[in-house]
Amino acid sequence: MSRRASSFADVWGSRRSFLQQTAASAAALAWGDSRCHAANLSGSESPDSESDLLTLSEHVHVYCGPVQVGIVRDGHRALLIDCGDGSVDRVLPTLGIRSVMQILCTHHHRDQVCGASRWADKGTRIAVGQAEREYFVNPAEYWNEDAHLWRVYRSFRPHPLMLTEPLRVDQTLVEGQEIRFGAAKIRVINTPGHTDGSISFVVDADGQRVVFCGDLMAGAGQIWDVYSLQRGFERGGDSVGGYHGFMGDQWRLKDSLSKVVQQSPTVLVPSHGPVIRHPEQAVRLLTERLDTCYENYTSISALRHYFPNLLAEFAGRPSQMPIRPGLPVPDCLRHFGTTWTLVSESGGALVMDVGSDHVVNHLQGMLDREEIRSIDGLWVTHYHFDHTDGIPLFQKTFDCPCYVDRTLAQVLQQPRAWRLPCLATVPIRIDHLLDDGQSWQWREFKLTSYFYPGQTLYHAALLAERDDLRMLFVGDSHTMAGNDDYCAQNRNFLGRGKGFQYCLALIEKLRPTHMFNCHVQDAFTFTDDEIRFMRDALDRRERLFGQLVPWDHANYGTDDSWVRCFPYTQIALPGSTIKIGVVVTNHAEHDQATRCRAALPSGWGGEASDWQTAVIPAGHEQSLSLTIEVPEDLQPGRVVIPVDIQHGRWQLPQFREAILDVRTL
Repeated sequence: MSRRASSFADVWGSRRSFLQQTAASAAALAWGDSRCHAANLSGSESPDSESDLLTLSEHVHVYCGPVQVGIVRDGHRALLIDCGDGSVDRVLPTLGIRSVMQILCTHHHRDQVCGASRWADKGTRIAVGQAEREYFVNPAEYWNEDAHLWRVYRSFRPHPLMLTEPLRVDQTLVEGQEIRFGAAKIRVINTPGHTDGSISFVVDADGQRVVFCGDLMAGAGQIWDVYSLQRGFERGGDSVGGYHGFMGDQWRLKDSLSKVVQQSPTVLVPSHGPVIRHPEQAVRLLTERLDTCYENYTSISALRHYFPNLLAEFAGRPSQMPIRPGLPVPDCLRHFGTTWTLVSESGGALVMDVGSDHVVNHLQGMLDREEIRSIDGLWVTHYHFDHTDGIPLFQKTFDCPCYVDRTLAQVLQQPRAWRLPCLATVPIRIDHLLDDGQSWQWREFKLTSYFYPGQTLYHAALLAERDDLRMLFVGDSHTMAGNDDYCAQNRNFLGRGKGFQYCLALIEKLRPTHMFNCHVQDAFTFTDDEIRFMRDALDRRERLFGQLVPWDHANYGTDDSWVRCFPYTQIALPGSTIKIGVVVTNHAEHDQATRCRAALPSGWGGEASDWQTAVIPAGHEQSLSLTIEVPEDLQPGRVVIPVDIQHGRWQLPQFREAILDVRTL
């Protein structure tokens, strides 16, 4: 065994004992029972029935697995609340349970119910919230619609943690509905927030009231992730869609939390995190943290420029950076749509972004009117379709080279290999790949391209210098109000040397005389004090969001793609062998033992592929390769392959997915 493999085995083998040693201190912080928290972090494939079961009362228990499962017992029979990956079946005999009569589902995410089919096939009744029924019985409707995969802008619901195969539903549940099972009375309450149709179950048994709340929260003062809250909202008479709705479902989530507290539970059981023994205090802490995190976010948010009434309630507070006025635009620039065009003294034009065919027509008109004499090149800021949709026609119309940052180029050249917001699926021809900091002379301007992980991780900035002008084109990354970081799916990393901290440090170094956003008519700059203000706010954000989520770093909770499959989609032939890269970003400050496997579709002759393992260094991204044999008799169509992940402390069943479009020759 290699040193690397030995290290991986040692990490997993020692995980349970480590967590058991630290459980007592964790419980003090969580106001609850940390045994479930320890168990569902253990990485053990074979749960110890004694340590992975928590008894709340004679008839109510919790299986502390990758997802916490409620077990309501009636003699040898059981009703389950969620079922996770199905590993709960290993511990049911400990309670004398011989049959599972019913499974109640809190929400449709597949990590909650991916093990349910084994019971459904034996006659167990499946009950789900009425609002999410179709997501269980017909997930193919979601997966077969490309609009759910690419060009995603208006809505990020439902999340791609959709089931990949249908699950029979025997009963739909509505607010106030009651279910009797043995000594227990179970009542349904609607608790949207983590998903639009999430429900919770109020279980009265043995003199206790236990609420199973799914992913509404993840322990005292914590939620499972931030990116699931991405949703459009309305405030102050303004409204925004899903793309601009960072933490946009926090208000419904807080209403749901209040509703749970009004049930006066003695115990609160989330799907992830410790069982909560003091629900009211735990919810109060979470509400306070959500409010604090959001005020920090608004303090330097570009939304204040685009939608001034939306965040008016925060205006004037000491936490908010004042919005600076704009500057006149130098005569060498033209702006239309999302395009800035740099015009030389001799009439040559360098075009930055082409968001629609109308831009091509406008440029042709400028040539016809002799406002410019030639179009010499195209430089692209980032991949969003409102900046790239016109590029195919541009490249057919004008014979000029296309310049793209090397990091951004991988998305533009293979768009269907990625799942990112606002991503068009037409590949872009690139003539010059630019390294970070690469300079070249164009006419009288010195141009330098920079990697610029601002609005998205896959983004660039261009510095154009002439005489006393130092013009920095930053795509959509900043306005006079601060940073354009309103979509969690864009991968805005927190931490010094990352994300907007990286960008602001570059501005400090370059000291531009003018900055330009593709959606803003005026130029602007930031003062040293404003840059300091923003960097301090981002430092606080890293700490505040780190407290809000249970992960080893805030970025796990804000980065929807810290695990991603590459390519995200690929064409496969029946009988072929395909490879899927599972790319994992270790956001922690220490190395993380990681492994992954594909959860194969039913009928493929096996439950899962072999585990692939690695130890990923702190702060690094690494790809693990899965090899999958496609059945020879597979019919054409779309197949979704879920991927199980174990990363550091976490077991994450069917956490991400890849798509095969099966075709015949």
